[in-house]
Amino acid sequence: MRKFIFITFIVSLFLTSCNGSGDDTSSDSKNLKEKMEHNDWSKRRYAFKPEDDLRVAHTYLAVYSEIYARKESRTYPLTITVSIRNTSLKDSVFVKKSEYYDTHGVLINTYFDEPIFVAPMETVEIIVEEDHEQGGTGGNFIFHWATKNLDTKPLFEAVMISASGQQGISFTTQGVDLENY
Repeated sequence: MRKFIFITFIVSLFLTSCNGSGDDTSSDSKNLKEKMEHNDWSKRRYAFKPEDDLRVAHTYLAVYSEIYARKESRTYPLTITVSIRNTSLKDSVFVKKSEYYDTHGVLINTYFDEPIFVAPMETVEIIVEEDHEQGGTGGNFIFHWATKNLDTKPLFEAVMISASGQQGISFTTQGVDLENY
């Protein structure tokens, strides 16, 4: 009988120690708040000068703040991480404007009012929280940017993710240059 109780105790201890749901919402909220404070756009402002002689370009990025799940009337919310990556080893990239549109083409948000810089090999992120479903199933970003040399272009990517318990979904999209914008 002691052996049975001991084995039952060990098995239950093992099973309870494997519960790794990680649903610590207070630490998740704290991390997100710290991340948002990290992107203080006012610290990245850049005033263009005539001598800068920059080349202007535009990039489109598809994003999804929600996707369809099982049927057309049911959607699943997603968190969006938009990465603005400077691929140059020596020159900064300047993002003049970042516009977020919903599925119907209605402007939802402009993330900064003045141009910002992204230092060489630096990544800047925009987070669209999971509970912000305004973008819908066909959200769009348009980035207006400038650099000294168009041979080294920034990389615009989005990672969409959501998790519930031990199941999750994630996927990525990459920006497309707009030639005749």
